[in-house]
Amino acid sequence: MSYFQAIRYNPDGFQRILIVDDDADLLQLVKVTLERAGFEVFTASSGAEGLEVIKRKGLPHLAVVDLMMPDMNGFELCAKVQQFSDLPIIMLTAVDEEDTVIQGLEHFAEDYMVKPFSPRELVARVQRVLRRVGDFTYTLAPLTKIDDQLAIDFAQQTVIVAGQPITLTPIETKILYILLSNAGRMVTTDFLLRRLWPLQEGSEQTLRVHVHRLRHKIETNPADLRYIITERGIGYTFPKL
Repeated sequence: MSYFQAIRYNPDGFQRILIVDDDADLLQLVKVTLERAGFEVFTASSGAEGLEVIKRKGLPHLAVVDLMMPDMNGFELCAKVQQFSDLPIIMLTAVDEEDTVIQGLEHFAEDYMVKPFSPRELVARVQRVLRRVGDFTYTLAPLTKIDDQLAIDFAQQTVIVAGQPITLTPIETKILYILLSNAGRMVTTDFLLRRLWPLQEGSEQTLRVHVHRLRHKIETNPADLRYIITERGIGYTFPKL
């Protein structure tokens, strides 16, 4: 069996949600709520288990994450995932301290909800975030197949080019995730800089270096770029193939 034949697909096109919370009752409540709203749902009772689910199942389209967990807090989990992706996250927690809420919204999450919560409101917020972040033209899977030449394993930070695995850096992986989740749409340089380095000021030159190195790894013909197209003076596009 080839590497590509082992790819697991999501043929029904359901958007997939990962819930991470150490409260078993709440975990089940959120799972049932989102499944009834039409989502495919995976669950994890700790940060470490959440990372393991991502490795086994692939990146979800969105994660709902508790803040207070025994092995690592929700912000630590978010930071680990955001090293190699731009996964949209909703924090769902009992912590309502203003500084914590602001920290979550500024650095880790697209939204922040405080327990107890309204299930209908949670569904509405999940739908709103997913509408805002894109339509995910390419199905996210443990190994996301782009075409016969390229597949991506975001969790393992690896691409398969013409059947050969190639390791990516966390930044290269995150660039690829952002461009792929916006496939067919131009992504501005400013947007990439904000998402790649939210806690510091990144430079266009640094971004160009990372994009150049990523292209060297995934493009089979440098004279005929297929996957990362430069929109000169504006940004980059990953086309719908």
